[in-house]
Amino acid sequence: MATTKDFYETLGVSKNATAEELKKAYRQQALQWHPDKHAGEGKKEAEQKFKEINQAYEVLRDPQKRQMYDQMGHAAFSQGAGAGGFGGQNPFGGGFQQGPFTYRYSTGGNVNFEDIFGSSDPFDIFEQFFGGGSPGRRRQQKPVYAITIDFMEAIEGVTKTVSIDSQQRSIKIPAGIDDRTRIRFSDFDILVSVRPHDTFKRQGQDIVIEYPISFATAALGGVVEVPTIDGDFQLKIRSGTQPGTLVRLRGKGVPYPRSNNRGDQYIRLKIDVPTNLSRRQKELLQEFEGES
Repeated sequence: MATTKDFYETLGVSKNATAEELKKAYRQQALQWHPDKHAGEGKKEAEQKFKEINQAYEVLRDPQKRQMYDQMGHAAFSQGAGAGGFGGQNPFGGGFQQGPFTYRYSTGGNVNFEDIFGSSDPFDIFEQFFGGGSPGRRRQQKPVYAITIDFMEAIEGVTKTVSIDSQQRSIKIPAGIDDRTRIRFSDFDILVSVRPHDTFKRQGQDIVIEYPISFATAALGGVVEVPTIDGDFQLKIRSGTQPGTLVRLRGKGVPYPRSNNRGDQYIRLKIDVPTNLSRRQKELLQEFEGES
């Protein structure tokens, strides 16, 4: 892998970015850093950034590659990892190599995409190639069917009966898959969408929730029950806990597909400040304020 810079950071998006947000960010970055828009000393930097942008988008636009990257980072695409990666090659030997195609750019200083691609959107043309593979295999692509499952079904895994070509087929969805994951079967692919959860927010294999605690509990400490995907958990609150405190529960996150490992759960504590105080409560707080 030619770069170890975080792919999400390279494109300037969050880890929860949608496919459309990734595409938009890629367009902006690629236009900004295309080598033909730079000259002199800045051209070498532009070439490197343009290469990094394309590497990042090639991985993150593909649900399976993105899932591998979220789990393993750059190690998933290192030499011998079998991920259709970059193999350590220099992509700027007068152009850059991506799968069986080579893209070249002019050296005149100003690129005119219409001269190169006609009226077609160059980024749409790039996307036809970025999946790798040969044109012969591309003509034999399998049909893709979509299915939507609940959040907890994606966490725990589920078996669904679906209709494929008027036939009832039983498909097993492994535990831990994320939204927009593509599962390959022998004669078709399934694109899985996951409904969001009201409480649990997923970030890769980690779970994040916000949990309110009372002012008194934050000040004095105590034990509260917080929800996890495994059920309620008795969480000890330290005295003097501040708003926004982040608590980590190791191994309480999402299972990695086909693995015994799990992510973590993060609990962001919110302090629930009372708005309607009784006279006695006000007196006690005034006493507290006076002593402190």
